[in-house]
Amino acid sequence: MEPTLLRLSDSAAIMSTLAQLIATRTALTRPQLAHATGLARSTIDTALGRLQQADLIVDAGPGPQGMRGRPAQTLALSPTAGAIYIADLTPHHIRGAIVSLGQRLLASRRVTFPLANGPEATLQATADLLTELQASLDRPPATARAVVASLPGPVDAKRGIPVRPPIMPGWDAFPVAQWLGERFGCPCLADNDVNLMALGEARALPADQSPLLFVKVGTGIGGGLVSNTGRLHRGADGAAGDIGHLRVSGVADVICSCGNAGCVEAVASAVAITANLRLAQGNPDLTRADLEALARAGDPLVLRLIRDAAAILGATVADLVHVYNPARIVIGGPLAAVSDDLLAGVRSVVYQQALPLATRNLTLANSELGDMAGLVGAAVYGIEHVLSPAAFRQP
Repeated sequence: MEPTLLRLSDSAAIMSTLAQLIATRTALTRPQLAHATGLARSTIDTALGRLQQADLIVDAGPGPQGMRGRPAQTLALSPTAGAIYIADLTPHHIRGAIVSLGQRLLASRRVTFPLANGPEATLQATADLLTELQASLDRPPATARAVVASLPGPVDAKRGIPVRPPIMPGWDAFPVAQWLGERFGCPCLADNDVNLMALGEARALPADQSPLLFVKVGTGIGGGLVSNTGRLHRGADGAAGDIGHLRVSGVADVICSCGNAGCVEAVASAVAITANLRLAQGNPDLTRADLEALARAGDPLVLRLIRDAAAILGATVADLVHVYNPARIVIGGPLAAVSDDLLAGVRSVVYQQALPLATRNLTLANSELGDMAGLVGAAVYGIEHVLSPAAFRQP
């Protein structure tokens, strides 16, 4: 928040700004906070006192010795301030994680549990996993300040519910956020997995790399968009970025999981590439794990199938370049991690088909964070909620 936007009468906004500056280690001393915000030392001292009373901020000892005078006292988030609990749900696995408000990963584990088991069974398994992770930590326990649920489908983030998710049968409108929030006695935020990946990737990069479009190629194909102000663009109903169901030409007879025909997801996702591999080799038992292993080994047939899919996906991404005009496009997902052919194929088509004005400063790259992008984004989302002005205004 810029200093000119901070009103002295808005104590919640001031507390939020100071807490976030300390949490991100942007400013750790009173002089640094004064420089970053433009606020008077008396105003900062009052807000810091309230943050300390709330057990969010503690004194962390003297900082480095300066050119003259005594070193300034530094500030840090309290080790007992609580943590963000993360529930990363994929079609076949649950990954649980606990992250401190200071963005330190405290515990993480992944277990096999298909979403097809239904929302109640899956969320119960998720809650059990997070509780086990909490119990594994040293005392004092990392009390949940917020739970963030990552879901592989469209999500109404305001209500915390999935909205007709094609690969999550039985989950439509289930109150995920309410269920987990009641289980852990704290706010729960639910969002689309690719949105959180996009947020994590954007926060790990310089600000001039946004607007950022994250494209994930996995069981489905999804997109997440972060604006040039660093905020997620979800759309009116949480459907923004659902790029896997854009139509592509020449494949009108291919049925997608959403029920329509000709979607890019139906012909360019990892599931679609695996299906083509089975046909080409006459082996119906081949899995996505086999596809990834063969891609990693440089199998010629698999690389050709990936390149064919990349050409189709690239045409879709080229259209999105004209709609969003991003500074950076990130390709993520398991196939991007094991082979550069997906990125190369998408990049080739984008630079060939998109107009020069939209591509002259465009960066198109693999994810910097890999499979940690979603966890980083979920942690950022949860921490910013806990340290938001709205949270400090609550009684």
